Amino acid sequence: MDGKPRILLNSPSLKGLRRRLDESFETVALWEYPDIAALRAAPGGVPRAMLAGGGVRRRHFDELPGLELIVSFGSGYDGIDLELARERGIQVANCPGANSADVADHALALMLSLVKNVISGDRLVRDGGWTAAHRGGVSGSLRGLKVGVLGLGTIGRLAADRLKAFGCDIAWWGPRPKETPYRRAEGLLALATESDVLLVTLRADHGNTGVIDQAVIEALGPRGCLINVARGLAVDEDALIAALKDGRLGCAGLDVFESEPTPAARWAEVPNVVLTPHSGGNTRAALLATLDLAKANFDAFFAGRPILTPVPEMADG
Repeated sequence: MDGKPRILLNSPSLKGLRRRLDESFETVALWEYPDIAALRAAPGGVPRAMLAGGGVRRRHFDELPGLELIVSFGSGYDGIDLELARERGIQVANCPGANSADVADHALALMLSLVKNVISGDRLVRDGGWTAAHRGGVSGSLRGLKVGVLGLGTIGRLAADRLKAFGCDIAWWGPRPKETPYRRAEGLLALATESDVLLVTLRADHGNTGVIDQAVIEALGPRGCLINVARGLAVDEDALIAALKDGRLGCAGLDVFESEPTPAARWAEVPNVVLTPHSGGNTRAALLATLDLAKANFDAFFAGRPILTPVPEMADG
C-alpha cells in the first residue's frame, strides 16, 4: 500500500475502470473476496468510500461497517437505499449529466429502429424472406410523428431537439413547468393519448416508480411505441409485456429493466420489442466524464470538503 485513499468497488461491471482509478486511489474489489467477513479481516478492512456499479441494500449497509460515502457510477441511484443511508449518516453522490447526450442519442436509435422497421428488415433479409413480391411491411415516417417526452430534463431536452430536426411534433409532460419551446401536455395520460411515440426520460428516483402503468400503455394504443431510457422501475413491465403480446401496444424499445440483467427467457416470446443491455450511456467519452466526476467526489470527501454532486434527496443533508 502507498498511502492512497482506499475505495471499495462493489460490482464486476467496474473492473474496466480500475487502472484509471488506481492512479489516484487504492481500489478494493468486493468480488475478489469469498465473503464480506474476508474483506473485513483483510489488511485495512472496509474502505470508508464505495464506488457503486450496482444496488446497495440493507444487507450491504449491515455488512460494511465504517462506510461513509457511496458514489453511484452514473446518474441513476434508485438501487441505493437512501433512507437507510440517511439514517446511518452515509453520504450518497451520483454522476449526473456526464452521459446525457449519449443516452439521448440511444433513445433515438431505439425509436428509429422500430419506426423504420430496421430490426425486422434485417431479419427478413437474413432469413431469405425478401422476394421480388415482398420486402417487408410499410414503415413509419418521422416527419409529423407525434412524440411525447416524459421528463424534460437534460436528456429529454436533448432528445426533443434532435427529434425536432427530424420534423417530429414534440410535446412533453413533467410535474414542474419549464421554459421551453415545446408544448406541455395536460398530464401523462393526455400525453400518451396524443402521442405516436412516448419517450421516457424521467429522473432516476424512487418517486417515479410505476408511472408507466397499464392505463398509460393502453392510452398509447396498438399503434403506439414506448421508448424507455430512464429507469426500468418507471414501467410496469408485466403490463408492458402483456400489452405487446396482446397487440394493445404497438412496439417498445427498452434500454433499462425492472431487474438487471433482465432474464432472456422473459422476452423470448414478446413481439415488436428492441432490447439493449442498459448501454445507452456506455460510450468512451461518457465513461471518462463519469469517472472524472466520481473521482472529484472522492477527492472532495477525502479532503474533508463537501461532495460535489449529492443526490437531490440528500442534498440538504
